[in-house]
Amino acid sequence: MTLQFPTAAVSRCRVLVVGDVMLDRYWFGEVDRISPEAPVPVVRVARREDRLGGAANVARNIAALGAKVTLVGVVGADEAGDRIARMSAEAGVDADLIRDTEHPTTLKMRVLGRAQQLLRVDFEQHPEPIALDGIDAAMARHVSRHDVIVLSDYAKGALDRVSSLIALARSGGVPVLVDPKGDDYARYRGATLVTPNRSEMQQAVGRWNTESELTDRAQRLRAELDLEALLVTRSEQGMTLFHDAGREHVDAQAHEVFDVSGAGDTVLATLAVMRAAGLPWLDAMQWANRAGGIVVGKLGTSIVTAEELAGEST
Repeated sequence: MTLQFPTAAVSRCRVLVVGDVMLDRYWFGEVDRISPEAPVPVVRVARREDRLGGAANVARNIAALGAKVTLVGVVGADEAGDRIARMSAEAGVDADLIRDTEHPTTLKMRVLGRAQQLLRVDFEQHPEPIALDGIDAAMARHVSRHDVIVLSDYAKGALDRVSSLIALARSGGVPVLVDPKGDDYARYRGATLVTPNRSEMQQAVGRWNTESELTDRAQRLRAELDLEALLVTRSEQGMTLFHDAGREHVDAQAHEVFDVSGAGDTVLATLAVMRAAGLPWLDAMQWANRAGGIVVGKLGTSIVTAEELAGEST
């Protein structure tokens, strides 16, 4: 049966995104010679573009789908932090950003020549404890006014106290979806859903040889962490959902894979919106799979709009 995009329900959704906010900066240019100073290409920059990254990209995707979204994260008292604040407002995101005067905004700068990435330079430092206090306070302010909470973990430090944030969401009766990082999944205990990709799942439970082995390990992990559901995104193999009723799988829908940057953000955003709209897990996963298939055909961290997603269902 064809899924219909739930426009009216989505417009009433309120999603809170908390996590590692960053700025993705792209410098596009042409390469026509090698530097005389070292054996590296010389890029003549012709165009520059900034995009919201990390948790900010999740929030941007939620807004693009037509839902209301609040973003909580840490930025520095610098140009990149100002840029994130402005771009969030332009994207329709209500940003409650904590300024860390001691450390810079997390910034990933990519240099591309003829659409090929040649270099990436990262600027990042973990936030100070006072900034994490600000995250805690903002979460407490916003939790009761939202239908779903998304915790976007890029291991940059904003979610160092993720266990207490999950406990706060749970005490308020608000579902919390987590995009995890690393192999210590105990810190995500009590979340509603955790969404590791294939590599992250292997870090958490080890490599599997068969689908039944994956199912056993996934269900064991889900029970250990007291999760309602566990979704493993598997790139060209699609997505597999594990919950009380068993296992659900959808095949990948990508028409052409151009760039996987930020695809996980789009998948997580779509899941959150569809759950906030009241859809069951399987339907939410199918919409998220479609959104992921669209966004990997775009360059860099990008969004999928409600119109694009609705068009995929016709």
